[in-house]
Amino acid sequence: MDIRFLGHACFELTQDDTRVLVDPFLSGNPKAAADPGELEPTHIFLTHGHPDHYGDIVDIAKRTAAQCVAIAEVANELGEQGVENVADPNIGGTVEFEGGWVRLTPAWHTGMTANGRAHTPAGLVINLGGKTIYHVGDTALFSDIRLAGERDQLDAAIVCIGGHYTMDIQDAALACEWIGAPVVIPCHYDTFPPIETDAQAFKSEVEQRTGGKTTVEVLDPGGSLSL
Repeated sequence: MDIRFLGHACFELTQDDTRVLVDPFLSGNPKAAADPGELEPTHIFLTHGHPDHYGDIVDIAKRTAAQCVAIAEVANELGEQGVENVADPNIGGTVEFEGGWVRLTPAWHTGMTANGRAHTPAGLVINLGGKTIYHVGDTALFSDIRLAGERDQLDAAIVCIGGHYTMDIQDAALACEWIGAPVVIPCHYDTFPPIETDAQAFKSEVEQRTGGKTTVEVLDPGGSLSL
């Protein structure tokens, strides 16, 4: 699986002909590494409906007919906006697709759809081509963040570190210890002034805390990692 960081919390996961786009906030994103018009996802997964995650999903989905997976309230709103290929799980629900599956997990955050409907945010456990990735979504530190790694053998985790709206580098480092993934990619930092932080300090903290069992890969927007 190839993982490409497109800025903020947006990632593209690719395995053969399957292309998964997560949280496609590109227009208006000062760190965006791609134009929404150049992406051709087969699937789009959302952690929640805040604008810096929901982003360009409607335009991309209508153009590409990608299957969209989001928690029920957000999924219903996508349908109302004319997106036809939508799955609407709730927390704990799994959606299978050719080559893999995605499961929604809890995330401690707030959530509001584009039209003002409150909803529960989620993390995403994504299996693609035999590799399993845990995108924790926007979240504070909470003890049950470890459960994804207790259920599935994780190959990598994508973890927010920016503070202010989510956990900061200290809490995120503890989260990484609990999650237990061998590889961690930080996200949701340096996009805007309130979430500027030191990703290299996070890397050092995680690798020291885990005794080197977890490697942190700090990707610049546009950077890629292969698992």
